[in-house]
Amino acid sequence: MTLSIGSTAPDFTAQTTQGNIHFHDWMGDSWAILFSHPKAFTPVCTTELGYMAGLGEEFAKRDTKIIGLSVDSSQDNRDWLPDIEEVSGNKVDYPVVGDSDLQVAKLYNMLPADEAGNAERRTAADNATVRAVYIIGPDKKIRAMLLYPMSSGRNFDEVLRLLDSVQLTERKGVATPVNWQKGDDVIIPPSLSDEDAKAKYPDGWDEKKPYLRVIQEPID
Repeated sequence: MTLSIGSTAPDFTAQTTQGNIHFHDWMGDSWAILFSHPKAFTPVCTTELGYMAGLGEEFAKRDTKIIGLSVDSSQDNRDWLPDIEEVSGNKVDYPVVGDSDLQVAKLYNMLPADEAGNAERRTAADNATVRAVYIIGPDKKIRAMLLYPMSSGRNFDEVLRLLDSVQLTERKGVATPVNWQKGDDVIIPPSLSDEDAKAKYPDGWDEKKPYLRVIQEPID
């Protein structure tokens, strides 16, 4: 099954650094960020997991749970956590899935479905495509996907910004322009007619083009 925005995030049961989880049950009614790694004890990923741990409170404010995945055993991942804390100064308090049989990576199209072997026989280079970020809504639908090469550290501030945009657009029915940050102006989608827009936004809008109508960010 090919995954795209709007696909149901595949459910799975797996061992993690915090015990066994059933993914959809673990999410409950929250949002989730699932982000994956080729191998434990890899340098770029060490910096990433630590930085993500430092953003834990920010994601919690947005009712969003964090879960990592590494193509290794859960014990290998547990052994890795002290290094991550030492390097970053942040304790990893979210679960990290041990995908030793490659099943979750295959479910999420990060490895081919017919990929053979297991984590023990694979190097990080063998798992180079296991470098994805998925933003998943409470309805278990994928809202956004980001893919990175193994040599380039991910920008998790951008993941947080993207989450803010996705959540705002769902709550308020707006779109966000290039480089949008919280508090910036937003766009009235073209799907909303001028007549309906006038009813929804009686104070009007700044019309850059007939298809580009800008308003202040709606406040909850």
